Amino acid sequence: MKKYFLTIIALATLWSCQTDERYENLNRDPKNPTQVKAEFLFTAATNSLSDQMTSANVNTNVFRFFAQYLTTTTYLDEPNYVLNQRNIPQNHSSELYRDVIFDLQNAKAVVEADTEITEAERSARLGQIEVLEVYAWSVQVDTFGDVPYTQAINAEEFPSPVYDDAATIYADLISRLNAVGANIQAGQGFTGADILYNGDMEKWNKFANSLQLRLGMRLSDVNPTLSKSTAEAAIAAGVFKSNEDNAQLVYQSNPPRTNPLWVDLVQSGRADYLPSATIVDIMNDLDDPRRATYFFNETVDDYIGGVYGGSNNYGSYSHVGEVFLDPTLPGILLDYVEVEFNLTKAADLGYTGAGVASAHYNAAITASIEYWGGNAADATAYLAQPSVAYDGSNEQFATQFWIAMFNNSFEGWSVWRKYDAPALVLPEDSGSPVPLRYTYPVNEQNLNLANYEAASAAIGGDDQQTPIFWDVN
Repeated sequence: MKKYFLTIIALATLWSCQTDERYENLNRDPKNPTQVKAEFLFTAATNSLSDQMTSANVNTNVFRFFAQYLTTTTYLDEPNYVLNQRNIPQNHSSELYRDVIFDLQNAKAVVEADTEITEAERSARLGQIEVLEVYAWSVQVDTFGDVPYTQAINAEEFPSPVYDDAATIYADLISRLNAVGANIQAGQGFTGADILYNGDMEKWNKFANSLQLRLGMRLSDVNPTLSKSTAEAAIAAGVFKSNEDNAQLVYQSNPPRTNPLWVDLVQSGRADYLPSATIVDIMNDLDDPRRATYFFNETVDDYIGGVYGGSNNYGSYSHVGEVFLDPTLPGILLDYVEVEFNLTKAADLGYTGAGVASAHYNAAITASIEYWGGNAADATAYLAQPSVAYDGSNEQFATQFWIAMFNNSFEGWSVWRKYDAPALVLPEDSGSPVPLRYTYPVNEQNLNLANYEAASAAIGGDDQQTPIFWDVN
């Protein structure tokens, strides 16, 4: 967006010398607009958010390593949690601030100033923008803890923004989601520019409520009262009911709009990603039917995962399943399977309206198996196993939740942090513990030192082992 602001400043200077409105259009270059349309900004922000959460590029997203879904053959820094060599925390934070949150803020300003749409349309579009912005903010908090929030989007007034308390940000995000339903239901929002739901406002409402349920369940250990009220409000308002409601971006078959996984695993021509033995061994023990989709064998008879964080020979192990090499594979932001697992825990905690825990658990696993190509019979047989049949234990619940989040690795990592299961291993090369957060971007130490130091002290130290506020176990 910087280039557009510079264009605006330059043109404003020229126009200040022009007093005759008849000549105004002569000063406008149609190929260099002074204002970007809200539709373009909204689409760009949605695309950037999905790309960032979906990518497996070690320069931008290493959550598949943090969740121990994947490991590598040769380049071992990232599976061993060495992140600042490539500025990974900086790249992740910048992508969310610059290409998601700032674009959404600019889209909001354009929508608010648009005199050619009805008030109902304006409200609905602002609602869509708000849901995506809350999502992006929640990812920032869940990644770093305390982050710049109230001062982060006004660089002119606050060039060195303070860090807000993570729990306070969460409470505000929940308030924003509580209020957004009325906006979304007011009228017709973005349609063609909406690459998630093509203007289906009922699904946007479910997305907002399902995101609110996620945030509410994050808080169950640290703030049970707010967790309960938040989750109950989301359930009453209506969450995802099937895989048809999933908040996912369906990518295209040709560059540049392919799934980033295809870029990382196919177009790059690299053969250095392998399924990790952590997940392969657990799924083998459970005789999980999703193995045939998650993994692919070429030269081995059984599913074999690579040694996590150690050197591996690519040809000696199972590979990433072929479906993940499809350029059109959807990128998942939040899905029905996650909702059903969150409802499982909400029911287990006795939240009003949550229903029966075992029914939600069964629905979650069934939906996951069906999403990845299985059928109801596969799910029934899997759920009939004594090791899978619902027993109410934290270990079983968290393990099944984690398995199902294989293609939503940020959530898989969050499940492990929240529920402390399944048991992840220490990487072979370094023996370092699994990170509980990203350390702050290096640029913050260089450009915002006083506020960086205050934030580091507030959270208990800028360390990978400093837990996010909701991770209390």
